[in-house]
Amino acid sequence: MIYVLLSVLCSVLVSVLLKLARRFQLDVGQAIAWNYVATGALTAWLLQPSLVTLRAPGAPWLALAALGILLPTIFLALAASVRHAGIVRSDAAQRLSLLLSLLAAFALFGERLTAFKALGIVLGLLALLCMVWRSGQSAAERGTAGWLYPLLVFGGFGVIDILFKRVAQAGVPLGASLQAMFALALLVAFALQLWRRARGQIRFTARNALAGLLLGLGNFGNILFYLRGHRALPGHPALVFASMNLGVVALGALVGLLLFRERLSRLNLAGVALALLAIGVIARG
Repeated sequence: MIYVLLSVLCSVLVSVLLKLARRFQLDVGQAIAWNYVATGALTAWLLQPSLVTLRAPGAPWLALAALGILLPTIFLALAASVRHAGIVRSDAAQRLSLLLSLLAAFALFGERLTAFKALGIVLGLLALLCMVWRSGQSAAERGTAGWLYPLLVFGGFGVIDILFKRVAQAGVPLGASLQAMFALALLVAFALQLWRRARGQIRFTARNALAGLLLGLGNFGNILFYLRGHRALPGHPALVFASMNLGVVALGALVGLLLFRERLSRLNLAGVALALLAIGVIARG
């Protein structure tokens, strides 16, 4: 379970770094671009993937290309969600995106719907509604950003998970698919930053590059320790899945409330509790 704990810590660390970006006057777009330099290099060094499968005629390049575009853009949405809605809602929305991949499993991948999973889906949707709901005063302060970005995070990570399943179905090993996705994401992320630079909106700095490399360490650590957690407990995938998702929601809530003093209504807190319950029910199913 130590690997799952380390994965949880890395996941929440990414959200904390995104939350601190404005305080330290960091450019999130540049940091996200440099993040993929770190994740790509670490994937090549530690996972040492064989790229032979990517040259096969049936290689899922359409899904890989879609992931290459979505990964950096959803990272930008996550950063905006953390800034406008806070760590608690953002982490919970990211974890509840499993509802979309679960629905896709029934609709696209032939999985059987059980009573536990159906209940978990209903609880998860209720949790999402409770978490994005804001009182009149709070809504006036933050406009639509407080609920729009968590919904984008929810939808974006759900689509990414579905595309991961498509890539896995094509028989591409995880290391090779990660290497391809990180390389494509790096190209897309830096293309966006070069476009901003050409318009005079930013200038590249070593400070943002270092922040991005640190962000990449947390991002890659989350993936690496999660994979090792599954390898260490091969007969207990539901335990790893539930521990990871419940841990991120719970630790994210504690960090948001205690470290950043994020304000949550009783309905928002009820949504976080429902999210924990929903993930547990789905894992039980």
